[in-house]
Amino acid sequence: MLLLGIDLGTSSIKVSVIDSATQRCLCTVQYPDTETIIIAEQAGWAEQSPDLWWENVQQAILKAHALKVYDPADIGAIGIAYQMHGLVLVDKQQKVLRNSIIWCDSRAVEIGNNAFKAIGEEKCLSDLLNSPGNFTASKLAWVKQNEPDLFQKIDKVMLPGDFISMKLTGEISTSISALSEGIFWDFKKEELSKDVFGYYGFETAIIPNILPVFSEHGKLDQAIAAKLSLHPGTVVTYKSGDQPNNALSLNVLKPGEVAANGGTSGVIYGVSDKLTHDKQSRINTFAHVNYTLQQKRLGVLLCINGTGILNRWVKDIVASGINYDTMNAEAAKIPVGSQGLRILPFGNGAERMLNNRNIGAHFHHIDFNLHSRPHIFRAVQEGIAFAFRYGLDIMRGNGMNPSLIRAGQANMFSSELFIQAFVNSCGVPLELHSNEGSIGAAIGAGIGKGEFTTENAFSNVRALKVVEPKKDSEYETVYQEWKGLLERHL
Repeated sequence: MLLLGIDLGTSSIKVSVIDSATQRCLCTVQYPDTETIIIAEQAGWAEQSPDLWWENVQQAILKAHALKVYDPADIGAIGIAYQMHGLVLVDKQQKVLRNSIIWCDSRAVEIGNNAFKAIGEEKCLSDLLNSPGNFTASKLAWVKQNEPDLFQKIDKVMLPGDFISMKLTGEISTSISALSEGIFWDFKKEELSKDVFGYYGFETAIIPNILPVFSEHGKLDQAIAAKLSLHPGTVVTYKSGDQPNNALSLNVLKPGEVAANGGTSGVIYGVSDKLTHDKQSRINTFAHVNYTLQQKRLGVLLCINGTGILNRWVKDIVASGINYDTMNAEAAKIPVGSQGLRILPFGNGAERMLNNRNIGAHFHHIDFNLHSRPHIFRAVQEGIAFAFRYGLDIMRGNGMNPSLIRAGQANMFSSELFIQAFVNSCGVPLELHSNEGSIGAAIGAGIGKGEFTTENAFSNVRALKVVEPKKDSEYETVYQEWKGLLERHL
């Protein structure tokens, strides 16, 4: 049997097909080739069109088929990974009512802060494991307050992966993991949060059927199956947010194991068996992909909005058409510390680890007679690595002390300069793997289909390399200077 994995990212859709017998990836494609735009009608807003996501998913699947390295009829199960926290609203005809308010949108910060105070900070943290903050439930409350006529038309509220599954199957479902990332779930009572629904005035009927992450979420609609040359009996058997899925793809499933990711945003994601929370809600705890009511597996997530998006911005604005490899090569010629240039990479909305402040990005100590383009390239990567270190220290203060971090050798972690800055700033060995979110989604589909278990799904996986931190690294001094600059803005 073949397994199809879909990764709905902010920038593009990736699709992979793997052979369940060998766990070998037959192909991975991306669509579109250019990055999908983020619609920002006002400062701090960020939206995308769910209908465009769906069109791109279809094109990505057809692009994979066109490689002719497999028979589409042999695909037996589909898994979906998706950008977390997005709000998708449909009416009774499953028609999208508005653009999705996505993860980096900041408009609902104050709404969430008010809910945090009204429900009670201790109660939120003990029961929800998070502040309502800027998450999906608060985004929905913004719609209720500002678009009341549209709100009355809502039949179901979904996360982005739930929407793609609906388009494939015609059926709507969600999971505890998805609901927890939207701050709809009460971990103490193990049910939809009466506090959140009561405070915001939501009816629980807007929530779809709740199923396990690894389960049958629906069979392909016959018309969709014909359009995509897939067997009509093909089932969607896995749906997960991109960060839990990234952890799955790196075999990070047991308490104490930790994954990292450096895409548009940056994430450190550790697994715990305790209902843990940060008193300031700077890091967040959600149900992991293997969470059950009987065996608690929680994902403790640190998110930095401004990471790869800063590197891309500099590429577009400063790099004059050169590619990332050339940027990395130029940056490598500059010494550690970028000769005093320091960059704070926080220009992509409110940062949870900075107590939901939106401080913007900052360039410090620019010397027009000294600093050149390569200095900027290096300072960007160092600033991103330092943001990871700052967040990791918050996680350490909450009991997460990794002895090893796993990451896919992609995005920021494809740069040797960044890898060195990350490892030597954080002081933790880094184990690099060849992985894609869409491959993780395909593996998740195989687990959901019963082709393998979480225990044997990675029996053929081997690390590419392990990078150890250096003793007496120069990065610690530079990091402390960077941290001092950051704290001036807080």
